[in-house]
Amino acid sequence: MFQLLLTYFSLISLSFDEESLNYPSMIAYQQVENNRIIAQNSDKNEQFDRLKQELEKAGFEVIIALPPKRGAYGLLQVTTRKIWINPVVFDLHIALPTIIHESVHASQVCAGNGEITTLGLTLEPINQARPFFQGYTDTHRKDLEREAYTVQTQPNSFELALSLLKENCQLN
Repeated sequence: MFQLLLTYFSLISLSFDEESLNYPSMIAYQQVENNRIIAQNSDKNEQFDRLKQELEKAGFEVIIALPPKRGAYGLLQVTTRKIWINPVVFDLHIALPTIIHESVHASQVCAGNGEITTLGLTLEPINQARPFFQGYTDTHRKDLEREAYTVQTQPNSFELALSLLKENCQLN
């Protein structure tokens, strides 16, 4: 059980890098991976696709490819509003929790009008999630990750992530 939780809460990263990243091969790779999503995760595919669409409506580009930060399962680059989803999350069956986590970070960007800020959520994370954000020494970053891991681990995580996106990014 603990190993499953470790897989579930694997490092999902948020990037504050200012540099623009260019990966011309992503478009073809994304097309192949989208077909894999349908084949491997049809039960969660609808929720994943819905969050992806809402993120795109909010002005984020969702890229299914290796993130520019090694070892990351998901990554949001604030300055470019790009979100990478590592294709391995589909094999690990953690694609939905990964995009939920990144959706919370996107909501934090919308709430801060382009600057990432905490949402002030009053929910508490489950104890198993605490090690994944407690290691951050920067208090602001720790608070951002705490919110993302907290939402990701709620029983209604999909609905909660969707409502945060709609509320903070003014989506209809």
